[in-house]
Amino acid sequence: MGTDRPLIVITNDDGVMSKGIDALIKYIRPLGEILVMAPDSPRSGASGSLTVQIPIHYQLLHKEIDLAVYKCSGTPVDCVKLAVDEVCTRRPDLIVAGINHGDNSSTNVFNSGTMGAVIEGCLEGIHSIAFSLCSHDPNADFELLSSYVCSITSWVIKEGLPKLTCLNINFPNVPNYKGLKVCKMARGKWKHEFDPCPRKGDQQYFWLGGEFVDEDSDDKLSDHYALANGYVAITPTKLDITDYAYIDKLQQEMDLL
Repeated sequence: MGTDRPLIVITNDDGVMSKGIDALIKYIRPLGEILVMAPDSPRSGASGSLTVQIPIHYQLLHKEIDLAVYKCSGTPVDCVKLAVDEVCTRRPDLIVAGINHGDNSSTNVFNSGTMGAVIEGCLEGIHSIAFSLCSHDPNADFELLSSYVCSITSWVIKEGLPKLTCLNINFPNVPNYKGLKVCKMARGKWKHEFDPCPRKGDQQYFWLGGEFVDEDSDDKLSDHYALANGYVAITPTKLDITDYAYIDKLQQEMDLL
């Protein structure tokens, strides 16, 4: 690989064989050199998890001019760490994760392997973006996303992002988009999260499922509202989670102990 073009690391949590990552490679390949380091199988819900009990390994699947595709036995965060620390011959200019098969808006950000990857990139001081389509269909059509993915990625390469801020971008599953909306993260939670399987002897088995309850359904600034109304939701996500407004009050309380 040469050094005159931006170096972009691509990963995901759906696995290296997913249709979404193929679409992402296709859409942003004109923007720079691409190094793909993705899990060898789905790792949805991996969040920021690391593989620490067993060694991880990676394998080159395909290589051509300005494109190298690797699979990794670890999590999305493992993939980013491995790519940045061991595989890239120079520091990446950008980490891009996706295109995820499924919604990563609202508080889903805390469980998402897609977001885990871009958070890791952001912690490394590398500009990072996550793209997700609100459809779990493994054969989903991503073509409507192409111009948005390309233009947003190009803009981030040119303009950059604030320190410790990454972008969480979700696309509604609709025939046409009304435009882009910069949003805040909707508040919400999951309920009835476990779907029981048939009982096997004395053991009870469950599938993780559930129903998401949007607690900001009428908030026009939220990402859920934007998606529900046909807009692409862009949520700037800041990694410094300190509650600065509470620091002084908490200190006063601690001084009384």
